[in-house]
Amino acid sequence: MGSVLGQLLPLAVGVAISPVPVIATILMLLGPRARAASAGFLLGWVAGILLATVVVVAIASSAGLDDDGDDPSAAAGWIKIALGALLLLMAVRQWRGRPRPGQEATLPRWMAAIDTLTLTKGAGLGLLLSAANPKNLLLCVAAGTAIGGAGTDTGEVVVAVAFFTVLAASTVAVPVVGYLVAHDRLAGPLDELKVWLEQHNAAVMSVLLLILGAVLVGKGLRVL
Repeated sequence: MGSVLGQLLPLAVGVAISPVPVIATILMLLGPRARAASAGFLLGWVAGILLATVVVVAIASSAGLDDDGDDPSAAAGWIKIALGALLLLMAVRQWRGRPRPGQEATLPRWMAAIDTLTLTKGAGLGLLLSAANPKNLLLCVAAGTAIGGAGTDTGEVVVAVAFFTVLAASTVAVPVVGYLVAHDRLAGPLDELKVWLEQHNAAVMSVLLLILGAVLVGKGLRVL
């Protein structure tokens, strides 16, 4: 069980430090419908991560993708290599797309409409960004493969999925919960965090994706 959680930790961190959902959350919290929009977004974000991970766990378990037993599956090795290669490609793309010194980061156009989000629309946006974002989806697939291929019992699978989901959603959950507790004190720090993420997170994400991709490729080669 400990080895599975160890594999999930960097993958969950990779989802957690995604800049777009964190920036979107901050903009919602600074907007006129902060409580409803941010609460809906958090629910959708958690649901998307949980859904993607559980689906992959079910597939990996039923397909017998065990890479930790006495007779490791070659399919599990090839899946890890493929996921790792895709993460490496994303790392290169993130690095090439980072803002240069003196250049402002470009944000998605839909962020201009965040002030109009309701609880339902916020939930839909959270679900879309978590389950349909290519980088997050790859990390959820890698996590689901690690859990489903570990050969653990149902109770341990539940714990592993919960561990990954909670940690992956933490950077959206913490500011939302913090706002509900002390919103007057958070406006300044949240705005400063948004600016920092816009300028530096592409570089941070590229390094993290590079490390995760290399680790997955190495694990796949070890199985083969």
